[in-house]
Amino acid sequence: MALLGEAALAMWWDIAADVRAEFEHWHAHEHFPERLAIPGFERGSRWAQADGGNGFFVMYELESYDTLTSPAYLARLNNPTPWSQKLMPHHSRMVRSQCRVLDSHGGGLAGAMLTVRLSPQPGRADALRQHLQAVLHALPQRPGVTAAHLLQTQTPPAATVTTEQKIRGGDGVADWIVLVAGYDADPLTALATDALGSAALGAAGAQAGAVSGAASGLYRLSSALTPADL
Repeated sequence: MALLGEAALAMWWDIAADVRAEFEHWHAHEHFPERLAIPGFERGSRWAQADGGNGFFVMYELESYDTLTSPAYLARLNNPTPWSQKLMPHHSRMVRSQCRVLDSHGGGLAGAMLTVRLSPQPGRADALRQHLQAVLHALPQRPGVTAAHLLQTQTPPAATVTTEQKIRGGDGVADWIVLVAGYDADPLTALATDALGSAALGAAGAQAGAVSGAASGLYRLSSALTPADL
């Protein structure tokens, strides 16, 4: 999946089983179309936790970093629909990161996605980025893998707490984000314990313990939309 544009919104949250069906209906039929109607939103994709758990990964690919602070987008964030107001309190353990795309390799919309959240050790950001650039550049040529990307959270300086965030009760924020897409989940699972596991990334300059538990997860594609689909 080649990322569209120079920025992205990357988000993770859990949805309890008793509201999941309504959440997916709302997200596919109201929320996605609402967001993709905003100028600068190039593609939205929703990914469900591959092991059947309650977790979701959602990404919006953006034409430019300025889209994050555009009047049209801020208007939606501060005027959620009644249906959004009903369901957003059910977004638990939410992490929402406003990102620049640092590197993007490969192409195509694949069925599986590995996400890894991490932070560099003090003084080792450049070394970690160089290591990740080399690893990710080679990944799309592997069997089962189609694309690999590196995002960095850069929250806009003028960002304020929006109405949607207040409804959710506040969001967590990631730092660096590695995304690897593929048509076969097995190579992605192997990467999570090998080249993109905690030991390898720690040796390359990632903070100890940064790649563990919910920081690394495998997801399957649930829904995707572009403005042309509206």
